[in-house]
Amino acid sequence: MEAIAKHRFLGSSPRKMRLVIDLIRGMSVDRALEVLHFSPKHASKDAEKVLRSAVSNLMNRDEATRMEPSDIFVKEAFVNQGPTLKRISPAPMGRAYRIRKRSCHITIVVATKA
Repeated sequence: MEAIAKHRFLGSSPRKMRLVIDLIRGMSVDRALEVLHFSPKHASKDAEKVLRSAVSNLMNRDEATRMEPSDIFVKEAFVNQGPTLKRISPAPMGRAYRIRKRSCHITIVVATKA
């Protein structure tokens, strides 16, 4: 059995988020939450929130059977690019530099081992 959680239009660049998501792919949920909680990266807080949501979705899907968090693992975790906001910054001699504020979409799929 598996469950999905998504966080769309997150205000962090996909490249920075992929560094964090690559750490937890394939891990058990207990270990993944521990890694994310103690990671110094700012993106790890958002990834931890999505992982907790995926685990909660799995628990709520079938309330009759009790699952231990140690029996759940991260089956898939990936980051896609979201829309980019384009802004202008003034530059010397009447020019303008473009600022790209990137966003991303996180998807985490968790499943039971059995």
